[in-house]
Amino acid sequence: MYQTTLHLSTCGEGDIVDITPRIREEVKTSRVAEGLVNVFVTGSTAAVTTIEYEQGVLSDLQRALSVVAPDNIPYAHDSRWGDGNGRSHVRAAIVGPSLTIPVAGGEPLLGTWQQVVLLELDVRKERARTVVITVIP
Repeated sequence: MYQTTLHLSTCGEGDIVDITPRIREEVKTSRVAEGLVNVFVTGSTAAVTTIEYEQGVLSDLQRALSVVAPDNIPYAHDSRWGDGNGRSHVRAAIVGPSLTIPVAGGEPLLGTWQQVVLLELDVRKERARTVVITVIP
């Protein structure tokens, strides 16, 4: 097994960061030819998924998340904690904090237009995020 941690900064709610190159690099570094790579973001207001990293579909994703958990409704979390990020927690829970990708030939098996992205969903301006990458033979 091989494990490493990726530290990155996000620009606030709606930031979508392509982390595919780093995942490819870590799979190569692991020297695992066949297995799985798991990508996990720590924290409850960010998520990890795959998508075509193209501006149109990125905008579509942001719009879809705003429909599922809009910013103009009350959230019990906000009432209790007063931090205004109830929607961020809901959106992150729906998308999920992790992703597992098969590895073959020493490469993550991603489609031609499929990238792995970190979604920043918190309402705060900037966040430091930790992503754990684990490669398992």
